Amino acid sequence: MRNVRAYQDRGLLAPPEKRGRVGVYDDTHVSRLKLINHLLARGYTLANIQDLIKAVDEGHDLRSILGLETAIGSRCSRERPKKYSLIELLQMFGDKASPGALAKAVDLGLLERDGLSFVASSPAALSAGATMAHEGIPLADLLDAVRISRPHFNAVAKAMVDLVVRQLDRYEADALPPPADVPTLVEAIWRVRPLTMVLVETEMNRALEEASGDYLGDRVAAIMEKLQSAHAAAPADSFKARSAPHPAGAAKPKAKK
Repeated sequence: MRNVRAYQDRGLLAPPEKRGRVGVYDDTHVSRLKLINHLLARGYTLANIQDLIKAVDEGHDLRSILGLETAIGSRCSRERPKKYSLIELLQMFGDKASPGALAKAVDLGLLERDGLSFVASSPAALSAGATMAHEGIPLADLLDAVRISRPHFNAVAKAMVDLVVRQLDRYEADALPPPADVPTLVEAIWRVRPLTMVLVETEMNRALEEASGDYLGDRVAAIMEKLQSAHAAAPADSFKARSAPHPAGAAKPKAKK
């Protein structure tokens, strides 16, 4: 009853119908309570729910509003988190899965402790890390690379999200779009979202190609310079060897007839 009264004080729930000295709640109250509990379970605050219910009362379709929220804020990856035991992580990473490395992975959010086990939000990233570690890349260096690059990825992600959310800029900042516009807006955002991932992947591939090309170019140039220096020094050493005087008493080579 305490929650019901709190909902009524916030305007989320209509007061019961009075029948004498008794307040009677009907099916509409039950439906509204189920909706409030559903939204609370999805992470909405009572203030958020109050805004949503106000929007519904003003003619908005709640499913459209929730569809807009899902289009903007839902996960981009379809990967499902996976739980790993410590033994499984040791099998994947070998002795590289030290307590320090695991702690650093937890700090970065790559792993989350769950009792004696760990949960990876991206099993594919964890598998990639294990493969790179087996190829000889130190796990500490790999985790440092993630830490260093993350602010840059965050900046890229913000730029991409701005592109998607900019679809809302044509409306007032503190108001929902008109009810008739919401379905079309939701469809447009769902179309734009995967295209931002294409842009990110394309730019990442370009950057990797340029970085690896620059590195390999510098490395090959250094090797060629070293080889040229070695070739330039070889004739001088050969001339010195031919013109060196013979030691006293040593037999001189006979001239060929």
